[in-house]
Amino acid sequence: MSNETQPSGQTKKNDDWVKLVSSDGYSFLVKRSVAMISGTLRTMLSTDSTFREARASTCPISERAVLVEKVCEYMTFKAQYENAGPKEEIPLHEFTERLPPEVALELLLAADYLEGDVYDYI
Repeated sequence: MSNETQPSGQTKKNDDWVKLVSSDGYSFLVKRSVAMISGTLRTMLSTDSTFREARASTCPISERAVLVEKVCEYMTFKAQYENAGPKEEIPLHEFTERLPPEVALELLLAADYLEGDVYDYI
């Protein structure tokens, strides 16, 4: 992991935290490396960009908190098992059992917007 020096003299690492803010005002802190699983968040948080989200390490997400929470859970789950070997068993039920059926469709739409691969697990 490379460190980048900020103008203020602070060092920004890939393992720092970012804030995701839902449309109803709830905030979720996730590690930057976890948020980078999403293509949309990766673009927003890119240190090469001039996006406000990259400078503030805060990304507004136009979804309800219940959906942002599940997206955060999924990204954490994926980050945990991303480098699993081909013979390592991935306990998919740990994630899928926590998905209420009433939010499944909205979660698919949110995953599409965030460019996530949640389709593989629903």
